[in-house]
Amino acid sequence: MPIQYHDQVNLLKDILSEHQSECCGTVAECEQLERVIKSLMVNSNTNPNVKNMLEDIYTYSQSGKNSTELDQHIQSHQEQLSQWVEDINTYS
Repeated sequence: MPIQYHDQVNLLKDILSEHQSECCGTVAECEQLERVIKSLMVNSNTNPNVKNMLEDIYTYSQSGKNSTELDQHIQSHQEQLSQWVEDINTYS
């Protein structure tokens, strides 16, 4: 059974918040971000203003999962992570 829109948004926010606060993450988390974002992008409930941000997060997760230094990748995106979490709270 697929998870509901609200739960997908919360999952997205949780992973990004963890990356932001812990300054580390896993390839599996990056892959999970990609799956959730793909689902949100085709969901009619997703605010059109959020879709550009989702594309940016998708790029972040792709770069992260392909990085040889994932923790460094996460650390170098701390400002964006904070902004994305804040934006998700605004739009959700």
